[in-house]
Amino acid sequence: MKGLTKEQLVARALVEGFAKAGVCRPDAVPEAAGRLRAFLAAGRQGQMGWMEEREGWRGNPAALWPEARSVIMLAEAYSPDTDPMAGLSQPDCGVVSVYAQGKDYHDLVKRRLKRLGRWLIDQGGGEIKVFVDTAPVMEKPLAQAAGLGWQGKHTNLLGRDLGNWVFLGAIFTTLELEPDAAEVSHCGSCTACLDICPTRAFPAPYQLDARRCISYLTIEHKGPVDLELRAMMGNRIYGCDDCLAVCPWNKFAVVASEAGYQPKVGLPELAELAALDDAGFRGRFAGSPIKRIGRDRFVRNVLYAVGNSGMAALIPVAEARLDDADPVVADAARWAIGRLSQP
Repeated sequence: MKGLTKEQLVARALVEGFAKAGVCRPDAVPEAAGRLRAFLAAGRQGQMGWMEEREGWRGNPAALWPEARSVIMLAEAYSPDTDPMAGLSQPDCGVVSVYAQGKDYHDLVKRRLKRLGRWLIDQGGGEIKVFVDTAPVMEKPLAQAAGLGWQGKHTNLLGRDLGNWVFLGAIFTTLELEPDAAEVSHCGSCTACLDICPTRAFPAPYQLDARRCISYLTIEHKGPVDLELRAMMGNRIYGCDDCLAVCPWNKFAVVASEAGYQPKVGLPELAELAALDDAGFRGRFAGSPIKRIGRDRFVRNVLYAVGNSGMAALIPVAEARLDDADPVVADAARWAIGRLSQP
């Protein structure tokens, strides 16, 4: 290494726009494999089969790239400047998770990681690999090991100087960098995130059953959602921020510096969204993470929200989708009509 210090690396990360940076060893989270194994054994991953398929790599970061000697964990803030739960009181509109309101974070974070990675190679040599969410990397345990924050009772990362509105990125490198001290939990006796969950997706503090999580149900789950859970989804049509929004540590949330995270989706009307065909959907959400779930799953979510609106005036919106080519969308339309037709 060409005399590069970790202090220089952290300073450069901040210049690039990251909110915080830290370093750990690839083998810094030996407990992660066991926790993942228990999660999978309980079936809490739902339809996310890729978690089981790549369990070996996900549970052991050192196995992902054996040549790596250090992992640089980066936090990027996307903190909202308005109340993310305000839209829940507007039943004729759809609520989209804060992280999906702007441009696709995968593209923005990876671009920043690559710039920092190139600088790292220029200054220190070695080789790197960058990861943003899509690879089998346990970002949250590694971020805690690198001192960025801790996994809260809602299982998301939060920090005393970050809040919990952050994306995580990782740079694996062959360079030997001084590791940071791991962070410990500062949740105390607070259970705000657990108590507010609409579907009771947390079996216990620090544990998540994805099969009941609205973020999973609206984004990852294919096919019809269980009848028991549909009514609990409210007008959340892509993701859910409730557990993040109520965290008291957000009073220290870092201001988002990336203009690309500024909201563009807003609070769209359900009637407009339910009428989208495939071309309309792709055009409406080009460059957004929403695009990855496809039109059919998205309109399914919208129709559940229509059914939960309590607004009989939206019955024609659902009726228009009764003969939809996708049977899951048609099923959601029938459910919405039945729910809105109840006295």
